Amino acid sequence: MQTLSIARNLALAAALCGFASAQADGPALGTNRIFQADIESGAMTVDEIRAEGLRVFCTPFNQMDGYGDGAMNPLDPISPGGRPTLQGNGTFLRVNGLDAQSCLECHGIGSAATIPATFAVGGVGPSSTNVIFQPRRIDVIDAAGQGMAGFNGRFINPPFLFGSGGLELLALEMTAALQQGPRAAFASPDSDIPLVTHGVSFGSIRFDSASGAFDYSLLDGIGQDLVVRPFGRKGSFQTVRGFDVEAMRFHFGIEPSELVGGGVDADGDGVSDEVLAGEISAMHVFGATLERPEVRDWTPEADRGLDVFEAIGCAACHIPSLSTRSRSLPFRFPEVETAPQLNQFLRVDLTQSTAGFDPAPGGGLQVPLFSDLKLHDMGPGLAETFGNPDDALYTTARLWGVADTAPYLHDGRATTLTDAILLHGGEAQGSRDAFAALPAVQQVEVLTFLKRLRTPLDPAGDLLP
Repeated sequence: MQTLSIARNLALAAALCGFASAQADGPALGTNRIFQADIESGAMTVDEIRAEGLRVFCTPFNQMDGYGDGAMNPLDPISPGGRPTLQGNGTFLRVNGLDAQSCLECHGIGSAATIPATFAVGGVGPSSTNVIFQPRRIDVIDAAGQGMAGFNGRFINPPFLFGSGGLELLALEMTAALQQGPRAAFASPDSDIPLVTHGVSFGSIRFDSASGAFDYSLLDGIGQDLVVRPFGRKGSFQTVRGFDVEAMRFHFGIEPSELVGGGVDADGDGVSDEVLAGEISAMHVFGATLERPEVRDWTPEADRGLDVFEAIGCAACHIPSLSTRSRSLPFRFPEVETAPQLNQFLRVDLTQSTAGFDPAPGGGLQVPLFSDLKLHDMGPGLAETFGNPDDALYTTARLWGVADTAPYLHDGRATTLTDAILLHGGEAQGSRDAFAALPAVQQVEVLTFLKRLRTPLDPAGDLLP
């Protein structure tokens, strides 16, 4: 017995010798960095790139990685790079970023409908992880006497990343098609040129010969640059990469070298090359190949609920499915939003990869997103208080996976699906009122349908131990 115990102790000591030996603190990301050339050379498989992206996604960055900003910039204490820290702690701010150490902290719940919640890499965040973006005034005690806690920033509930590759491919294809609009308008002056792509209308554009300028007044749900941006509640980012670059700066004070330059310590914290272009590319490939949401446990009641959903007009914006023309998502560096065909270094077939999209007739893939990827005015009740013209504009929420992703709406204010529906206003007021007027049995059928839209069961499971 003593011999067996000694053998076990020796085996344990051998397994832990590297950990037990003296170790100095160092960057959490480590010293084995991934360069863009490593990926573009073809030396790494897609799964190897995904694994590196998972590692970056889950790394809890520390100050040796470049976590945090440098000295406060009194001329601009809001933008990343010169923000103060809370009570001078030197690390965290929480209000306006510097609010987490890893992406996983805010994107780790696969289903909030289970007790306890189900873990999943790339999932949603609970209300406790809501992002408080760039406020200049927070009146917690209502000193202004407005009957509410005043706040003029953006309050954001973290969404999941599942199915992102399909959304990005749709956005790139839509953007490429819409970019033809100005050319067509210039060729046919004083004529309204419809901007319709993938079954979605973005209004029309006209070239006015008298003024020699384009007339954008009839655009619908898109900006004048005609770029479709499906990521961010306000339609801020065209690609997962764009989202990741800004998230690194905002949440962690980690400055991407592709943004600030190689060898440049842009935030003055004593660290340069905080995250490399290759590491952002790996995160991009990982995020864009995460499994798509799915439909499970379909019932006749859910089928009737879908019919009612469509009859009361919800499907006009929450389009059940859109189809791409290609099955392969191009990864690009550097990205040019108005020219998605440029600088491609990798393509991944999203019907063959872990993303798992179904093929569509005509050679593309089906994206069952329940959205039109347009911006809509949701009314004063849901408007932000920045004082900007787009305060009430939001990208149509994608309903795939909605059964598992409470709380709802852009800031998580709705704790149930019924609350979320009844809080709709603006362009959605008619459908909201139609739902409210339904008999109780049909309201339940709509909810039953929505509760069949589920998140994937084992996202990134092939990469996890």
